[in-house]
Amino acid sequence: MDKRVSALMGFLDQSHSVYHAVKAMTEQLRAAGYTCLQEAHDWSLVPGGRYYLTRGESALIAFRLPEGTPKGFLMSASHSDRPGFKVKENGELVGTYTRLAVERYGGMLMSTWLDRPLSIAGRVLVETPRGVESRLVDMDKDLLLIPNVAIHMNRKANEGYSWNPAVDMLPLLGGKDAAGKLLTGLEEMAGGRILGHDLYLYVRQKASVWGIDGEYLSAQALDDLACTWGCMQGFLKASGSAGVPVLCVFDSEEVGSGSLQGAASDLLEATLNRICQALGLNYHRMLAQSFMVSADNGHAVHPNHPEYADATNAPVPGEGVVLKYNAAQRYTTDGVSAALLRKLCMRAGVPVQAYCNRADLQGGSTLGNISLTHVSVPSVDIGLAQLAMHSCYETVAVRDTVYLEQAMEAYFSATLEHTADGIFALEWHNYVAK
Repeated sequence: MDKRVSALMGFLDQSHSVYHAVKAMTEQLRAAGYTCLQEAHDWSLVPGGRYYLTRGESALIAFRLPEGTPKGFLMSASHSDRPGFKVKENGELVGTYTRLAVERYGGMLMSTWLDRPLSIAGRVLVETPRGVESRLVDMDKDLLLIPNVAIHMNRKANEGYSWNPAVDMLPLLGGKDAAGKLLTGLEEMAGGRILGHDLYLYVRQKASVWGIDGEYLSAQALDDLACTWGCMQGFLKASGSAGVPVLCVFDSEEVGSGSLQGAASDLLEATLNRICQALGLNYHRMLAQSFMVSADNGHAVHPNHPEYADATNAPVPGEGVVLKYNAAQRYTTDGVSAALLRKLCMRAGVPVQAYCNRADLQGGSTLGNISLTHVSVPSVDIGLAQLAMHSCYETVAVRDTVYLEQAMEAYFSATLEHTADGIFALEWHNYVAK
């Protein structure tokens, strides 16, 4: 197996919550020589420096500075969260059985969560002598299951049954004697009394490569951790840009991005401003030489339902990075950004395919158009062609995950100059397509 694919699978298998995903990324950044910055502290930045910061433990921005005067920002935006179930406060429902009270996070395919071994991961806030401290927890065992109702009791289960999240989707933890044991186990794991928590269910099935030729990759949270990983690997491997490469990983995309650590927050704008202040740069001139790649997966044409796809813009898994279009700007791609994306993918030797929603079907939105309300730069929306989006176990093509890494390495290695309105120059130094 390609070591790049193996590394992606390892990342997916340890990212049981948004917090664990960001922790895995920060560990890789530290290993690559990046220094952690705190938003509450003064920043001392130096040419050639490598830096990162987190917010809410679930969003991350990393950047590095060239030795000379920077020529704009080369940004990518992806997201760390995925649809699922969040554990409620006072979460135990005790009767004949002990169940958990959960609520939906984002727009998931609920039926895919049934009859699967599940567990719990996230963060807890524990009491300390100085106040409270966040600690990550992962029960990391087959702990829960949401049992289906037998066909004998629900004869219409195969006729388009409507799932009620307050009734049908409550996970079973144990018998009545299980009451209180989950909290005890979590406090033992965290090493303190729990005062608050953000805990989520996750499926226990690991990432898998399958297909007659091993062409498909299935896992939890491919939307959007596959793009997050591809952007990060391209960011880490790139070199030679005279700009400032900026890797952005936001939280809360699946619920509208309107959180402290979402794309609608001031996180990116404040970070770019502080970079400019620390280096004595004009913020608006820097933005005028900048670009953003918003990376979030798109729908592949479905093998059993090709009628849901646009007639001429229906991407196929394995045939390249997806360039996403929408006339209402739910995706930010326009003629300029599409041309630049195609140019850098040509340099990387990466194929590109186009995606549009069928005209009578409304698609989702993503990070680009939200980010641009704070940081207005040319932007393109891309992703991987994906099947079963928002299932608890999604599918992409193995080959496309490698294509994305290669495309993002070319992107972060480029120097972009916006010489006049409608005229852009792309140059590469010390970059060789792989």
